[in-house]
Amino acid sequence: MVEALAVLMRWLHLTSMATLVGGMLFGRLAITASEEALAPDARESFGSRFAGAYRPLVVAAVAGLIVSGTYNLMTNSGHSVRYHVLLGIKLLLALHVFAVALLVTKPQSPRRARLMTGTVISGLIIVAISAYLRRIY
Repeated sequence: MVEALAVLMRWLHLTSMATLVGGMLFGRLAITASEEALAPDARESFGSRFAGAYRPLVVAAVAGLIVSGTYNLMTNSGHSVRYHVLLGIKLLLALHVFAVALLVTKPQSPRRARLMTGTVISGLIIVAISAYLRRIY
């Protein structure tokens, strides 16, 4: 049973991360490019509709990452100082991604493309740190 819970939490963490970072990457590359083909008044409407549709996924992904991340942290103790330093950096970047993802999904966000770019960069750095932490674990 403990093994099944560990697998479930790992799955929740990975799918939540993929939803959050992948959605931002899609929004930045595909949605922003699509908006450029629209008239200015239609562009804002399109962006707001996209943000409104994506917001429930962002909230669910953030909740999934918090729950699974807390579980993973509580069940895997006894790491080196280097591990904890990198984990701290990862958590700070994750807070950045969470906050900006919620800002991006507001109905009227004038800097949506710029915010998504920063979120994607932070998200990809988090993935790289995670891969390294998994390796030194």
